Amino acid sequence: MDKKIDFLVIGTGLAGLGFALKVAEYGKVCIVTKTKLEETNTSYAQGGIAAVIYDSDNYEKHIEDTLIAGAGICDRKVVNMVVEEAHNQIDELIKWGANFDKEKDGKFDLAKEGGHSEKRILHHKDNTGEEIQRALSNAIKNHRNIEILEDHFAIDLITQHHLGKLVKRHNSDTECFGAYVLNLKNNDVVKIISKVTLIATGGTGNLYHTTTNPPIATGDGIAMVYRAKGIIDNMEFIQFHPTSLYHPGERPSYLITEAMRGFGGILKTQDGKPFMEKYDERGSLAPRDIVARAIDNEMKMRGNDFVYLDITHKDPEDIKSHFPNIYKKCKKEGIDITKDMIPVVPAAHFLCGGIKVDMNGKTWIKRLYASGEASYTGLHGANRLASNSLLEAIVYSNRAANDAISAISNYEFEENIPDWNDEGTTFPEELVLITQNMKEVQQIMTNYVGIVRSALRLQRAQNRLEIIYKETEVLYKRSKLSKELCELRNLINIGYLVIKMAQARKESVGLHYMLDSPKK
Repeated sequence: MDKKIDFLVIGTGLAGLGFALKVAEYGKVCIVTKTKLEETNTSYAQGGIAAVIYDSDNYEKHIEDTLIAGAGICDRKVVNMVVEEAHNQIDELIKWGANFDKEKDGKFDLAKEGGHSEKRILHHKDNTGEEIQRALSNAIKNHRNIEILEDHFAIDLITQHHLGKLVKRHNSDTECFGAYVLNLKNNDVVKIISKVTLIATGGTGNLYHTTTNPPIATGDGIAMVYRAKGIIDNMEFIQFHPTSLYHPGERPSYLITEAMRGFGGILKTQDGKPFMEKYDERGSLAPRDIVARAIDNEMKMRGNDFVYLDITHKDPEDIKSHFPNIYKKCKKEGIDITKDMIPVVPAAHFLCGGIKVDMNGKTWIKRLYASGEASYTGLHGANRLASNSLLEAIVYSNRAANDAISAISNYEFEENIPDWNDEGTTFPEELVLITQNMKEVQQIMTNYVGIVRSALRLQRAQNRLEIIYKETEVLYKRSKLSKELCELRNLINIGYLVIKMAQARKESVGLHYMLDSPKK
């Protein structure tokens, strides 16, 4: 059954739910998620959310830390705006029911993470994202103007192209009229026609074999906007979190939060020797790109599969209090983090690029907004500063909501949108081919487009990805739609964009490290 809705939100993390709660007072909202409401990248965020809270810190310090981490490629106006609007948005989260840890005197218990010059990370134990997700999900469920469609997969945005009109790439007259959405329970494709659409589909971690992201992170929103002729930028900058738990066969990799290094954790080689000081004067608290490359280099030089993170010198009760979930997880795997060093390895974690938006979250396509990890705002530049991601999501969703509220009275529902053409059939071997192609894409990206790159590796990745692209397009045209097939197709789109933008940047900067290109 087709739907007409004022605000369509694709994605249910902080970016999507924050936007939905703000616009729901001004019209009907429909939220689409391909799994369940709470299954998001936000839920997996451990560390916290960065903000200047007390007088011991100031905006200038947070701005400077962000610019340094971004290696000169941040948009300074955006950095200033996000940092300065942080405190008000933290207040909003608290009003919605999110709890952050406090000290005995009632002040926030602020943590320090890599790249930060001050303690400014608000957190809830070591599961901050899960706490934020809980609060927002409860608020969403209780709102009369919000409808939630779980197990619904957004296939493509509806633009003039679907009305039989020519759409030029990057034509500012392109408009979004909603989306075609696959109901995963009955395999029907519904049209959700909207006045305004927000893309908040999260990241692309499953482009790689080892990732901290949940299985849902397949770049769906970015791929949809690319196919709709939108602008995608900065895709070469993929952040590998330096410390995920080394546990072969587990997917996603379990994240060992950056806050553990802020707490005093020290990175060591397998023979127990600290090594970060020879790479950066900040040691284990250097920005993530430096730490990830250092770990990668130590592993390759020594032929090891992991390094250690050591916090055994800290008080055992403090460790358990600050990191209860990590303690429980490691204990389950036979590691007592109060006595044993933790084996860690870098894992694909965060995309600094995505759908290009202005300072109000507007994309190049009219009536279409993007927020969160799916968007490229200019905040992160060549490398994201720890705990700036949740902050970016809530600030941009607030600005996008305000802009959409002011503009929605100018929009009407588009009529005469055609039904989705789904005449394919299913063949028994197709699921095997899709699964195998997915594994090959992840292996290609991991081997050739990872922490360290070269022109030869990128070309090799492109050549191999093109073969899989051609096979998958044949499958897509002849087959019945499935979530697995659409995700594979989206990841191939994303992989192509990462490779092409990596090839275009002829310098090593931030997260983009080329063996045969000079440093910026």
